[in-house]
Amino acid sequence: MERLFRELIIGVGENPEREGLVDTPKRAAKAIQYLTKGYHENIDEVINNAIFESNSEEMVIVKNIELYSLCEHHLLPFIGKCHVGYLPDGKVIGLSKVARIVDVFARRLQIQENLTQQIAQVIMEKTQSKGAAVVIEAKHMCMMMRGVEKQNSVMVTSCMLGACKNHSTRSEFLSLIKEK
Repeated sequence: MERLFRELIIGVGENPEREGLVDTPKRAAKAIQYLTKGYHENIDEVINNAIFESNSEEMVIVKNIELYSLCEHHLLPFIGKCHVGYLPDGKVIGLSKVARIVDVFARRLQIQENLTQQIAQVIMEKTQSKGAAVVIEAKHMCMMMRGVEKQNSVMVTSCMLGACKNHSTRSEFLSLIKEK
């Protein structure tokens, strides 16, 4: 990757031997490896058996989970927040594990629509819940820095699975994530 970043620097018309750029290929390679570390993470290892028996049948929501990802079309960041909810069916997942699941999928080359679905599917599968709901709100640098250059646009995506497709459950989830 270092070699490729060096070629990229040359391709934009810069001198990779210039003082400020000498170590940039190494730093950029390290950064891109970190930003895409989700490809090398295993969901079961991330969850680390943090699924617990529970009598709770009410919706569990973790909201405002910060997320950082890279648009697979332009390799530019999109940044936002993710709201995750599920309806337990005898099991709950450790609170921090929800945020870690978001990170596993966000730290890949992504489109927001797929990211939303991937998180919901894993939450539903691993908790064996009655339903799962995910909403992501994000700003996309590919739309802000280039192209139409719209600084205040926010993309919102949702995925409702199982019992969360039910109108009243969906409404409850959407209402609760809007509360301060």
